[in-house]
Amino acid sequence: MTEARQQAWRRGRWAELACAVHLRLRGYRILAQRLRSPVGEIDILARRGGVLAIIEVKARADLTTAADALTARQQRRLIRAAGWLIAGRPDLAGAQIRFDAMLVAPWRIPRHVVDAWRVDPQWLNSSDRVAR
Repeated sequence: MTEARQQAWRRGRWAELACAVHLRLRGYRILAQRLRSPVGEIDILARRGGVLAIIEVKARADLTTAADALTARQQRRLIRAAGWLIAGRPDLAGAQIRFDAMLVAPWRIPRHVVDAWRVDPQWLNSSDRVAR
């Protein structure tokens, strides 16, 4: 792994930790971090009340660049990972699923973008779509 890649990895880990702390202070319970599945990785899985938040963390030099880094391809990957998660965890099936983003820039408090994109709930429950 190159030095630049190692720095990016460390920066990403720090950003995820900062976001998890920020969420806990706002009343979320962190269920998992860096949750790997066969179809993708969920950076943070958090719950507050009846809402299950699937959270993608983006750390860049500024918040605008971080927001721009969240691509449609990554959104589809997170949707597939959420479908896989729900299929394997019936206890989470009753929760309202929400896709959030957290944007991180140096020397800034992480910005939590609630409901960053929406998905048809039927899509998440369809087992044939989870395998794609």
